[in-house]
Amino acid sequence: MIDKVKNKIFVMMAVAGLLYLTLTIYADYENVINSFKSFSWILFPLLLILSFLNYISRFYKWDYYLKLINVKISWIDSFSIFMSGLIMSVTPGKMGELLKAYLVKQITNEPVSKTAPIILAERITDFVSLIIIALIGAYLFDYGRMIVISVGLFFALILIIISSRRLALFFLLQLERINHLKKFLTGIHSAYESSYILLQPKSLLLMTLLSFVSWGFECLGYYIILVNFNIEIPMMFAWASFSYAFATIIGAVTLLPGGLGVTDGSLTFFIVDKNYPIDVAVASTFIIRVVTLWFAVFVGIVSVTLYQKRFGKLTFKLTSK
Repeated sequence: MIDKVKNKIFVMMAVAGLLYLTLTIYADYENVINSFKSFSWILFPLLLILSFLNYISRFYKWDYYLKLINVKISWIDSFSIFMSGLIMSVTPGKMGELLKAYLVKQITNEPVSKTAPIILAERITDFVSLIIIALIGAYLFDYGRMIVISVGLFFALILIIISSRRLALFFLLQLERINHLKKFLTGIHSAYESSYILLQPKSLLLMTLLSFVSWGFECLGYYIILVNFNIEIPMMFAWASFSYAFATIIGAVTLLPGGLGVTDGSLTFFIVDKNYPIDVAVASTFIIRVVTLWFAVFVGIVSVTLYQKRFGKLTFKLTSK
């Protein structure tokens, strides 16, 4: 399976390469190269550190959720599994990180249906924190307000359904009455029980705050990149955070792997819209995507390789059992 995942990653990298090549040609190749040359590459390790701090803080959220549903696993195994899941960063909505639920099962024998809801809780708290960042920017800069509010209402609806046992069980019952869906609903009640526990008000608030900090590291990285390209906009850090959060949200809701094309295009547009050269926009977008999305994939590949050395080659199919 992992070999297939790696092949898909190479395909995504090829698609991304084609995308950046197209943007580079459109922006004028020589100008883009000059923009890259003007960047202080001594900052690159700092940007990678900020992204890695994002992963570390998100790991604490993952480990907290495991403890919340009473999954007993060593810290080092939990860390190894979380970092291995980053290899799935280029899957739609990062839902390929369900891989982590299987790896937990492999070590602890806990059913996938029990731990898979952690990935849902991670995504919801990530989105809620990004929506808060984007919503603040939407009001400050008067842009994209209705889009952010609409996405926020969608996730609010999900939380309302999950937090109400009566409402959630009603929907589950309706789904179970559809014959074609029955085979996909194995362990669904176990999954709901985990979701109910994970998204209680206290854990939701704490993990959303932690997500806010996590994404703040990458927003800071983007801010540093823009400042290095001499981009000056009023309330610069707030604008950098808003544009990064907004572009990430838009890329995610399209369900494109890693938001390829949409997130990149949005980040490029925001800078060009502020009357800065497109070559600067392309260069800054390329750098932030390398140190966030593609660095995550790289960390995931290294982690999976180390995991396989400890536990053997992964050749499995995800199940709810």
